[in-house]
Amino acid sequence: MRVSELRVGELLAALGERTPAPASGAATALTAAFAAALVELAARFAEDEAAVMRSKALGARLTRLADEDAEAYAAFMASKTDEARRSIIDGRERIAASADEVARLADSMRTKVTSGVAGDAEAAGELSRAAARVARRLAQVNR
Repeated sequence: MRVSELRVGELLAALGERTPAPASGAATALTAAFAAALVELAARFAEDEAAVMRSKALGARLTRLADEDAEAYAAFMASKTDEARRSIIDGRERIAASADEVARLADSMRTKVTSGVAGDAEAAGELSRAAARVARRLAQVNR
C-alpha cells in the first residue's frame, strides 16, 4: 500500500515496523507536506489565493515524493544497484527543494496574518526547514 493511502495511525505503525520502507525519507516528505497544509491555512486567512494554490500543489508533490521514496528504497533493498541508489538520492533532493519552497512561502505568510495565525506560519517554516535539512542529510548518507 502507498504511504499516502494510510490513515495516520497506520502510517505511524508502518514507520515503526522493522521494514525498509516507509522510513525516514517518507516521514521527512510528509513532515514538509504537513507544513504546506499549515501554509495553506495561513494563506487562506491572508486571502492570498496564489499562496493557497501553491501550498496545495507543494503538499501534493511532497505526498507523492513520500510514496516515491518508500518505493525507491524498497527497490534498492531488493536490487542494491547504483541506479536504485541514485533514485533514492534524487528523490530526497527533490524533497529538500520542495521543503525549501514551503519554508519560503511560510515566511512570506507570517507578515500577512494576525499573530494567532502567524504561529501556524511559523510552525510551517520550522517544520519545512527541518524537513529540508533532514532530506539533504539522508541524500548524503546514501551517496
